Amino acid sequence: MDPVQNPFAPSAGTRPPELAGRAEILDSARIACQRALNGKHARPMMLLGLRGTGKTVLLNEFKRIGEAEGLLVSRIEAPEEASLARLIVPEMRRVMRSLSGIEAARHHAVRGLRGLRNFASVFKINAAGIGVGVEGASDPEPGLADSGDILFDLPELFENLGHATLSANKPWLLLIDEVQYLNDEDLSALIVSLHRVSQSALPIVFAGAGLPQVARLAGDAKSYAERLFVYPTIGPLNKEAAREALEKPIVSEDASITEDAIARIFDATQGYPFFVQEWGYHAWDIAVGPKITVEDVEATHEPVVQSLDEGFFKVRMDRLTRAETEFVSAMADLGDGPYPISDVANAMNRKTQSLGPTRASIIHKGMIYSPEHGRLEFTVPLFAEFMRRHMAKR
Repeated sequence: MDPVQNPFAPSAGTRPPELAGRAEILDSARIACQRALNGKHARPMMLLGLRGTGKTVLLNEFKRIGEAEGLLVSRIEAPEEASLARLIVPEMRRVMRSLSGIEAARHHAVRGLRGLRNFASVFKINAAGIGVGVEGASDPEPGLADSGDILFDLPELFENLGHATLSANKPWLLLIDEVQYLNDEDLSALIVSLHRVSQSALPIVFAGAGLPQVARLAGDAKSYAERLFVYPTIGPLNKEAAREALEKPIVSEDASITEDAIARIFDATQGYPFFVQEWGYHAWDIAVGPKITVEDVEATHEPVVQSLDEGFFKVRMDRLTRAETEFVSAMADLGDGPYPISDVANAMNRKTQSLGPTRASIIHKGMIYSPEHGRLEFTVPLFAEFMRRHMAKR
């Protein structure tokens, strides 16, 4: 069929043509924003899921919802090794400057800018321009968010900003992607800050997204995190949602897809959204049309596998050292997970304790996680199958 009309365009974080199976979580985000506008508390949310399940897409949808509801919105992605201070200062500056133009919020916003200037200076972040053009924002205020300890300073900034948003009736929606890359101190500071504004019922709404280990990392950082956050699991689509994700975009282009073809794609992808999009994209291009058949899907298998192997999977494997590659290969050779760490050690003819540094490094890179004590699992769906294909070619 005409590739120009192909409704599918699989890419990292790109909204699919039909965002199926996520209505409940989107409703939760909308309710949280509306509660904040009505002066009511909304619990912070942390989306948990494997790669390719659509967490980033959902955060982008949350951003659209927040903007449509009239909230001030900041969206941050936490790359590896970046400090939270450097990531959040530009966003807080933008929000505080916006609030400083609202008379009712001016006092708190100006004081917040002073604190932010102190904070940036002590954490060696370029503070130039933080208070420029806002009367009183450049006045010194020693002792405000300048201790050099992010666990004390960041909550103070959140509290000032929260009072400004309350005065202006203009809630702030903060979205942070890839939360697992925050270091322990930064994650603790974020949790303390959200706890502080939660206790004071200040209108700051938070949603984060990360790999499944984030719940444990948050609990390790602060024991009350399990009560502070709600942790929706963003998993694979069920059969009906996968059908909608495939069928609706195809029908919208005056084409169709058979029941057998949908079932075959669902079986091949196990319902993981990114893979569903990838199969839909290739099936469209290979089909003569106007109906995509199970034969078209079967013919799509090789180009889909090649595309995923050379893109989605390979870019992740390329981040691993030789020792780390041997580790994940040993996992994959055991079949599908979760994998007892003792079995991985036995497969490598190593002692379990000796694998600790390698395991920790792979976890830090976001390739594996521990779903329970003594067991490991891949964060990338179907990665074990890829590793077995990859090793067979060597």
